[in-house]
Amino acid sequence: MKKIYIAKWMFLFLLAICPAVATAANGDPVKGDPINSETLILDVPTSETLDRYQASFLTRAYDHGTVMETIDFGIYPRINLGVSVAAHELLGSSDSVRILNPDFQAKWKVYDGNLYLPAISIGYDGRRYGYGYNEQRHYTRSKKYLDNRRGGYVSFSREVFIPGLQMSAGANFSDFEWKEFYMFTGVYYKIAGQASLLAEWDNIRNIRDSRFNAGVRFYLHPSLALDGAVRRIGRGDESERILQIRYVTNF
Repeated sequence: MKKIYIAKWMFLFLLAICPAVATAANGDPVKGDPINSETLILDVPTSETLDRYQASFLTRAYDHGTVMETIDFGIYPRINLGVSVAAHELLGSSDSVRILNPDFQAKWKVYDGNLYLPAISIGYDGRRYGYGYNEQRHYTRSKKYLDNRRGGYVSFSREVFIPGLQMSAGANFSDFEWKEFYMFTGVYYKIAGQASLLAEWDNIRNIRDSRFNAGVRFYLHPSLALDGAVRRIGRGDESERILQIRYVTNF
């Protein structure tokens, strides 16, 4: 029990100090510059990457009191590397908090796109959601996940139809296995620079496995955005509400 509480408070401490340390050392992005690198819609990856010497801190709170912290760095032009770690049942009154195995992600933007062709990125995303479900998709405190990791993927992105409407689409191989081949697509539309509407259809192989997610992103500050969304819409008990905040700074 004591070890659980120590791990819990260490996790909270890291969530609190990481953005503060980066800010104190290097300062916020230039005032007036928006978060212009939308590397994710909600779960669907776009083709955008962080600029070199940028860092992104994404904190997501979701089903069963789980909190995930994702940290991404622009280490080279067009190349991002990151790591994620989650604490299951951290929020609430549960006394069985579990720190889940960390995952990592990487992305390389291989083509910027032009008037006729979309931007292209390839990457890997090891994050998984929905910890504690069995094969019948019931929450039973097992060690299995409701969603598999995205694994290796390729993403295509460009503006479509009207100014400000950005679309991404692509395919991924969960665990790099052909039998785990999926597709994904999503859009976001910025409204007067203050908010974005988000929608995506993810994990597309058949209707049962696919997920429809939608939400709104509010730009609270040139370097801070807040998302409220619903994942697995129309899936009954599997549907979940998520809240996430993203902070971007330079290092």
